[in-house]
Amino acid sequence: MEIILASGSPRRQMLLGELGWNIKVVVPETDESQMPEESPEEMVRRLACKKAHSVHVSNPDSWVIGADTVVVADGEVLGKPSGHDDAVCMIKKLQGKKHAVITGIALFAPGGRRLVEAEETYVKFRALKDEDISSYVESGESFDKAGAYAIQGKGMLLVESIEGCYFNVVGLPVQRLSRMFADLGWPLSEQWRISRCSI
Repeated sequence: MEIILASGSPRRQMLLGELGWNIKVVVPETDESQMPEESPEEMVRRLACKKAHSVHVSNPDSWVIGADTVVVADGEVLGKPSGHDDAVCMIKKLQGKKHAVITGIALFAPGGRRLVEAEETYVKFRALKDEDISSYVESGESFDKAGAYAIQGKGMLLVESIEGCYFNVVGLPVQRLSRMFADLGWPLSEQWRISRCSI
């Protein structure tokens, strides 16, 4: 059976590809707005589930992974920047402080069983000068990332420390996903063998 990633994120595709898994990508169209009175964790869990469900409906015999990531700084949810000035504003809010990266992850199994969970990681940025921030944003790396930075790219130089799952900050908490697969019937002992056998 196939595994479908309900996300267009190249970072998530990269992480799953490193495991040797043969992944099909289907990008759902989803309104990613936060609902009134909804916490960041509730939002990412809801959106991850919505993305996975929209793809699983047409692929009921497949495993479907949905995910959504946000950065939360001082209680404010930071999604993807709308442009250069927005990216600069986001990095200014993060510089010299600790923020949370929260990813909701939904896994739908063949037949409709599902799990929806969330992973939270804390990241602290180093203190930055205005010219440092402008130079980073001008590198072009900010524009399709929650919080306007990529920890696995040039943005690694922004980070002073991290508490929790590094891969969550990249965009997909793969260890948690592995446990979810195991809970739904595909054990860890078989997950390394996907290139040699079917699920």
